[in-house]
Amino acid sequence: MKKILNRVPEVTGSFWIIKVLATTVGETLADYLSVNLKLGLSVTSYVMSAVLLIALLNQFRLKRYVPVSYWIVVVLMSITGTLITDRLVDELGVSLTTINIVFSVVLSAVFWLWYSNEKTLAMHSINTAKRELFYWAAILFTFALGTATGDFIAEALKLGYAQSALVFGVLIAIVATGYYYFRMNAVLAFWIAYILTRPLGASTGDLLSQPTTNGGFGFGTVGTSMLFLSIIMSLVIYLSFKQKKLAPMPIDQQD
Repeated sequence: MKKILNRVPEVTGSFWIIKVLATTVGETLADYLSVNLKLGLSVTSYVMSAVLLIALLNQFRLKRYVPVSYWIVVVLMSITGTLITDRLVDELGVSLTTINIVFSVVLSAVFWLWYSNEKTLAMHSINTAKRELFYWAAILFTFALGTATGDFIAEALKLGYAQSALVFGVLIAIVATGYYYFRMNAVLAFWIAYILTRPLGASTGDLLSQPTTNGGFGFGTVGTSMLFLSIIMSLVIYLSFKQKKLAPMPIDQQD
């Protein structure tokens, strides 16, 4: 099997910060494109799926981890995953309960196929194109599932956006405690936290962008999206410069 240089980042604090911000942008930007710009869910889904495909093709063209490329794909995955769930609910009338069950099964199947073929689900082992395909498939369905879970808790169960965000924040804290203090398996902890950050981001996005009459802060999808995109861009630029600074000097330029 042909190996490649790892095109995914190390799991650090900045990774989780950008991940949560990206999930929030996925929620608010999807709403902005389909509702505020009046493109509709169908058109927005087709357009964003095409843009995602182009970004993925570029990602697989690279030979190493490039922060800009990687996080563009993550943001686009977040938007597309949100649109998949929204279309199922709003256009096809599928219940959030059904969607949660179906996407849980599909995501479990992706993990099962991945592990059956590669014997690992670890981030640091994603050094072949095949493993990266499994990785991106898993991420897409974590976003779709997370959107459905966040909406189910906040809207179907009428818990509200703030309480939903708190619930998922507490669950993530429990996973972190299990990992740092009770020797929870690192790979298991990573994927549980990754799944939970999606509904956390979705609930946070709705809390900030939805009007006060719906239980939100009323910042709007534009303001929320621009704020979080700006923070993501700043962090990605910082990581890009940091990576460039730490890159080994070519042999012919060394003393």
